Amino acid sequence: MKAVGYTLPSPIEAPEALLDIELPEPEIGPRDLLVEVKAVSVNPVDVKVRAGTRPDEGAEYKVLGYDAAGVVVRRGRDCSLFKVGDEVWYAGSIARQGTNAQFHAVDERIVAPKPKSIGFAEAAALPLTAITAWELLFDRLGIDQFKGAQAHQRKGVLLVVGGAGGVGSILTQIASKLTALTVVATASRAETVQWCYGNGAHFVIDHHRPMLQQMEELKFPQAEYIAALTGTERHFPELANIVAPQGKIGIIDDPKQLDVKLLKRKSASLHWEYMFTRPVFQTQDILRQHDLLVEVARLVDLGTLRTTLTQHLGAINAQHLRRAHQMQESGTAMGKTVLGV
Repeated sequence: MKAVGYTLPSPIEAPEALLDIELPEPEIGPRDLLVEVKAVSVNPVDVKVRAGTRPDEGAEYKVLGYDAAGVVVRRGRDCSLFKVGDEVWYAGSIARQGTNAQFHAVDERIVAPKPKSIGFAEAAALPLTAITAWELLFDRLGIDQFKGAQAHQRKGVLLVVGGAGGVGSILTQIASKLTALTVVATASRAETVQWCYGNGAHFVIDHHRPMLQQMEELKFPQAEYIAALTGTERHFPELANIVAPQGKIGIIDDPKQLDVKLLKRKSASLHWEYMFTRPVFQTQDILRQHDLLVEVARLVDLGTLRTTLTQHLGAINAQHLRRAHQMQESGTAMGKTVLGV
């Protein structure tokens, strides 16, 4: 099968950073599906792994890619959730070879039926970021989903730092549509500000300016919840000032150092979200990622949530993936970049 991979971690400018290669079709385990990949998207984790991770022991190449939408072509003997021919979407596992290939093996318990109302490319933009956002909001921060009339009875504030990024784009949608919180997103350019409002943010502030002052101007001097999605090390002292007493901060990026003592006086708490935890550790509740994506697909088909695709770069090959990695590394990407059909 055709695939894109590398032999040594390299900067994206290096000729060997991403290569068009040929590999055998993956072997599948008892709970695995073999999926014909139709579309993929690029996430910050792709860039981090490419820059610093060697191929697995015994493997010549490392294949990246986590988000995927495709069609089931084979299934393991213990599979029960899908049949051959089903259209599916998922975010894979960082512990296995990735989706930048014609065919991909994946545990069926982290896979769900693709939304019927959108194509493969639109679908591929969402799984990893939707899982991250959903787990961060509801599993880590413990935010309640509202029911019925509560939609018009907003109480509490969620600050989303990095509202125009991949996770921020879907997290803002989920929070504004499924919780009773007032959502304040951050963005710094005219187009990203409008993107945040389009995704349901009630207010948008600039993370390059003092955020506490802007929150006070909005009459929200404190936020009960903060989703710190980017630049957490740089922003953390200010976030510690913004978080409400007994509030919660959730983070997804990789700060080298955080002074968590800043949260002590407020008895505020810090929560990590890493969407690969369940598949990597094969947790007892691994099926929750299947259930989560089933629900997200339902909400997409209802029109409650929308795809975050903003760039489609063409077929899945080294040239196009190299460009997608460069866009991701620029730090100015808005929404999600997709490749495939």
